[in-house]
Amino acid sequence: MRKTFTIFFLTIFLFFALIMFILSTIGFESNRFNNLIKNKINNFYKNVDLNLKTVKFKLDLKELSLFLETSNPNINFRNAIIPAERIKVYLDFTSFLKFEPKIDKINLAINEIDIYELKKILVVLKPSNFKSFVSNKIRGGNLSAEIEFFMNDKNKLNNFIATGSISNLDFEVINRLNSKNTSFTFFADKSDILIKNFISKLGPIQIQEGDFKIKLSPEISIETNFMSNIAYNSQSSDFLNLIKNFQFTENIILLNANLKNNFKINFDKTYKITKYEFKSNGDVSKANLNIKENLPKKFPFEKVETINLLNSKFEIIAKPKIKNLNITGKYSINDENYELFKIDGLFKNNLTNLQISADFDDLIKIDFINYKKDKGTNAKIFLNLSKNKNDILIKELSFKEGKSSLILEGIKFSKEKISSFKNISVRTFNNKRENNDFIISNHKKIVIRGTQFDASNLAKFLKKKDSKNLLSNFTKDVEIDFANITVPLSEKLNNFKLIGKISKGKFIKISSKGDFGENNFLDISMKNDQKNNKQYLEIYSDVTKPLLTEYSFFKGLVGGKLLFSSVIEGNVSNSKLKIEEFKVVNAPGMVKLLSLADLGGLADLAEGEGLSFDTLEIKMEKNNSELKLNEIIAIGPSISVLMDGYQNQSTTSLRGTLVPAKNLNKIISKIPVLGDIVIPKEVGEGLFGISFKMKGPPGKIKTTINPIRTITPRFIQKIVDRKKTK
Repeated sequence: MRKTFTIFFLTIFLFFALIMFILSTIGFESNRFNNLIKNKINNFYKNVDLNLKTVKFKLDLKELSLFLETSNPNINFRNAIIPAERIKVYLDFTSFLKFEPKIDKINLAINEIDIYELKKILVVLKPSNFKSFVSNKIRGGNLSAEIEFFMNDKNKLNNFIATGSISNLDFEVINRLNSKNTSFTFFADKSDILIKNFISKLGPIQIQEGDFKIKLSPEISIETNFMSNIAYNSQSSDFLNLIKNFQFTENIILLNANLKNNFKINFDKTYKITKYEFKSNGDVSKANLNIKENLPKKFPFEKVETINLLNSKFEIIAKPKIKNLNITGKYSINDENYELFKIDGLFKNNLTNLQISADFDDLIKIDFINYKKDKGTNAKIFLNLSKNKNDILIKELSFKEGKSSLILEGIKFSKEKISSFKNISVRTFNNKRENNDFIISNHKKIVIRGTQFDASNLAKFLKKKDSKNLLSNFTKDVEIDFANITVPLSEKLNNFKLIGKISKGKFIKISSKGDFGENNFLDISMKNDQKNNKQYLEIYSDVTKPLLTEYSFFKGLVGGKLLFSSVIEGNVSNSKLKIEEFKVVNAPGMVKLLSLADLGGLADLAEGEGLSFDTLEIKMEKNNSELKLNEIIAIGPSISVLMDGYQNQSTTSLRGTLVPAKNLNKIISKIPVLGDIVIPKEVGEGLFGISFKMKGPPGKIKTTINPIRTITPRFIQKIVDRKKTK
């Protein structure tokens, strides 16, 4: 009995074991469950047309669950054929025994599906902008996937898990910029999408090692890490569409870089970006920028045409309303030597903070202080500035080359003009000798003090047509105190002191005095007549030459004492200049004029010891860049001249009359009374004089003469008037 009982149970066990073996391997074929599978899937998607072949009833030993399996079913969704490999429907064991089958989950394995078939399926997806992207931007690709649908107690979809891969995906990112040969693997469920091993080519950018995490619930967010290799040149027009909205990117003509990138993006329920964070860092092996703006208009450099970067480190962090930029490496200007540089930038709302330090070996010229740094000598530049809309604040700008240094602090620009500043410190050397050492400070008044100031090129600098009044925002008292000033022609002005006032950057009041040495002085005074809107300027100097370098027709003038007076009204000035007891030595224009007039003796004298003159008087009018010379009269023991004309930046034009002194003396000797007379027309008849014209650009003035037999009464009257005053 016992033996029989044992055999019975062993038989039962073997039977169930055989059943389980068959269920877990081969399974049992049945058509009973075909409608069940169709109905359940149609509960999810009404547009699915499912044609099942053989359905097998099987057992999953790992999950200890019963399931229905069919291979290669025909699935038609919205007229799109889905190449399914198999469908598995997992049943709840208890419900199966009760003959009320409940589905726990459905497993769908899909073979490679063409992207065009996928588009038909994705029309039901949300959001609509994603659906639009898939429909309009994706050009091609393949999808392989396995999807598991998890059901609740009411046979409704509770969750899903999708895994698979995409290969050979081509899509348009923005207008004419395509991502090609894209591939990745993915995992997705109801709340998250994970993308691994993302590879793509975006124009000149190769993306590798990409990982994406997309969170769908409760809010949408994207987080990604990827490597990007950039090999861009000016022929990569598609790349320009990607960067065209970024400042300065239109200047890029070549870029080679390897970068590591990370970004996070959060969306609200309407799929608008609420916050983001982007990080990128790596190596810029080479970059070339073509500078389209003419930088020399703003900076004392040579014309900058190209800026090149080499072996540089790059890092950028971008968040809403704030960006950080850090670059270190080597740069060159106009394909010259490479030098070290570092840039730290913070961009917050409308505020920009920049710190730039760099070595610099190119040419720098600052005419205002007669400073020049030759090409090939190294200098250190540091700039710390902030920019807010139209205002720029230079917290510090320092330039150091050997013993020379320029340090600017607290300089604020508003609409390209200085609105305020704290201090400017200048110390420079020229030919190994110190030529500038002074400090400019701005508090209640502007104070300039120092031991040295090189004003050799000051007149030339102020004469420049494009020179702007950077101090037009200033109305303040000014105090200047220099121990030594180098003026044109290497003259020295000592103990120069000035007190005055500027209005809108221009002097309206001056009282100053300086010492040329040997009891030779310089006095400058300016008064302002607000009632008549006029200014009165007066200059007296015992040393003449340094004050006349602006005017080319004074070339060769030596010695003399100068008195200059001017009435200034707006941009127009009417002036008188008087110089007494001077010589003209080796003046090319005068020598040529005397030679052409066949006055060889006087020409030799002009080339040698010089022609002496008792007095020179000039009446002139200056309007903007043109100087109108209404009258120039020079009287000397050997010769006298009466001229008029004009001078501008391109041309000097003079016309006049020249008469040897002996001829004038004959005329004057015939006048009975040296007083108020009317000179008759016949006076001077038969006497000899020279009419001349001098015209041309600087250095190329052409002189022509015309001998005359009659000297004009106007000329004689001018000579008589001046002899009366002596």
